[in-house]
Amino acid sequence: MKYVGAHVSAAGGVENAPVNAHQIGAKAFAFFTKNQRQWFAAPYTEQNIELFKARCKEFGYSPDHILPHDSYLINLGHPEEEGLKKSRAAFFDEMKRCEQLGVNRFNFHPGSHLNLISEEACLDRVAESVNMALEKTKGVTAVIENTAGQGTNVGYRFEHLAYIIDKVEDKTRVGVCIDTAHTLAAGYEIRTKEDYEATFHQFDEIVGFKFLRGMHINDSKKEVASRVDRHANIGEGIMGMDIFRFIMNDPRFDDMPLILETPDETLWPQEIQLLYSLIQ
Repeated sequence: MKYVGAHVSAAGGVENAPVNAHQIGAKAFAFFTKNQRQWFAAPYTEQNIELFKARCKEFGYSPDHILPHDSYLINLGHPEEEGLKKSRAAFFDEMKRCEQLGVNRFNFHPGSHLNLISEEACLDRVAESVNMALEKTKGVTAVIENTAGQGTNVGYRFEHLAYIIDKVEDKTRVGVCIDTAHTLAAGYEIRTKEDYEATFHQFDEIVGFKFLRGMHINDSKKEVASRVDRHANIGEGIMGMDIFRFIMNDPRFDDMPLILETPDETLWPQEIQLLYSLIQ
């Protein structure tokens, strides 16, 4: 069974996220645990937490189909001590928020080396950051998102994801999220059946499907290997419809959040229906 949804707003309180998801006909959802462009936010109140849980129950959202996203400011591979310290504190705070909400996975962009350290040193810092956060929390899996490799971002090669996982001590609480637009932009061709199968075979060999905890379903405005992260609405970018048909008919992507992060959110109800219509 496929669980398609979108990255919905949690404005006015985290308890509004499941309501917003329900309103667009989503079977899964993502949200920011706090304002994604600020370092600090007020802690959740008991009411926030209770209402969030009650509404998830009311609208039938299982923790297995909810994939919160970290703030854009966080860089777990930051080359400088101050930035790293700040990022780790914010990441831990957000992991804790997921724990409070009863959510079992938390998606994050691995980080950037800012041309100050090597990719490997950056990945080492990311893994160390994850280990520290897992030690201080329970029940929440850290989910590494593959990136387009824009700027100095790491995580654009499957090998990067495998490298981080290898260094995370608790393998039961680390996973990955594959973003379709990032995958193409990073240089992995997925638009034909042959390329799709080859790329995901590679993913399975290097990372392993057992670590897959969700997907971001986006079309791309930028070509393969552009290393530029620009999402498009489904069918409006350069990816065509076949890739989305492959995913919707692939049992390897069952029972996990498949999340739209496409730019025109007014189209989300139609996009969700469109994706379900591709099931053969």
